[in-house]
Amino acid sequence: MSPLEPISHALSGIVAGTHALAAALGLDPGGGAAWLLSIAGVVVVVRLALLPLAIRGVRQAHAGARARPHLKEVTERFRGRTDPESMRELFAARREVNAEHGISRLGCLPLLLQIPVWMALYHLLAQVAGGTAVGALTPALVASFGAATLAGVPLAAHGYLGGGAAHLAVVATLAGTAAALSFVTQRFVVAPNTVLADLPDAMVQAQQLMPLLSAAGLLLTGGIAPVALLAYWVCNAGWTLGQSAVITRWFPTPGSPAAARRAAAA
Repeated sequence: MSPLEPISHALSGIVAGTHALAAALGLDPGGGAAWLLSIAGVVVVVRLALLPLAIRGVRQAHAGARARPHLKEVTERFRGRTDPESMRELFAARREVNAEHGISRLGCLPLLLQIPVWMALYHLLAQVAGGTAVGALTPALVASFGAATLAGVPLAAHGYLGGGAAHLAVVATLAGTAAALSFVTQRFVVAPNTVLADLPDAMVQAQQLMPLLSAAGLLLTGGIAPVALLAYWVCNAGWTLGQSAVITRWFPTPGSPAAARRAAAA
């Protein structure tokens, strides 16, 4: 059994439950609207479940920003000292600063815990689009999903080409919207809330390229992903934009341009 299978089965329950809710609200169970609502429901439930991890990530980012000047001071104090005793003192001093500011050694754990969820959801939608029943998504529901369309384009369809002009328009619109939302989030929301001072030039350049790379990646993978997955990307990117905007506006990282703007406006 794949390590992702339990997560996929749990996610399939969310999709099936949201689909049943859509049908109870009067939407055609076999229509594209009901299945798109199910996909949006997955985004809402999963992102709400992961919200505590996002909050922890914000707190760790703030702690790291507050500790950065002190860590720089420690590094300068031991600059040029490479003997074993000095290295032990350096690491001890860094640990002391991290503990003082509440920086966890597992600071990246919240992000790592989210990765299996995203992977499981991708595999779930890909399997269902391929006609495979998974967990609560029974063969009957999978058949209903396979027949559902968005503007005449099957939600299980793949790629930019092969389905005519309408197919190309739907896929390009979804992929382009997801890419645009990702670019706006990274370039105009996340970047102003990022502290780049004292970072190596390579890391600064990588941060500056991130919006374009993220958008380009979504456009490229749009050529192989099911239409349903593209719809998920749009919903998820919209949530990410809103969540990032709230963080940048009201909880900016200390030392970032966003924090400076908030202080000036106060």
